[in-house]
Amino acid sequence: MNVLPVGKSFIPWRDTSPQRMGVIRQRLNWPLEGMIFDVEQNMFWPSEWGERPTDLEEAVDTCKREFLRVPKLIPVYGHRYIPEQPCEEGNPVFSVYQTDIIVYGESLQEYFKLEFGEKTYEQINFEAVKTVRFWSDLCS
Repeated sequence: MNVLPVGKSFIPWRDTSPQRMGVIRQRLNWPLEGMIFDVEQNMFWPSEWGERPTDLEEAVDTCKREFLRVPKLIPVYGHRYIPEQPCEEGNPVFSVYQTDIIVYGESLQEYFKLEFGEKTYEQINFEAVKTVRFWSDLCS
């Protein structure tokens, strides 16, 4: 069975009107925009990116390039995202707000339980959460 939730904070994946495509692009770009903000305003700079350039524009360009190398985040609901990699069942769901990223579900199914009140954040089994390249390192 395939389901696609609909509602105000869900992505309208089936609506390909220009207005809705703009919304989808915004949500897909949200993690990058948050990273750029933190590079510019909060000195965010992962060590794997090498030495931080002194020129802010160069630092932002590096951020954009490095962002293209990490697993893409697919918006699920609000600012909750699931990584595209590894391309298998059971990827965690992250709450993404700039580079303040936390695990918000061990899997998509467990995330929905949490988001809609069937379990609490304290009930997340963090030991069962898959490691996702780059994003897991940012989790607080």
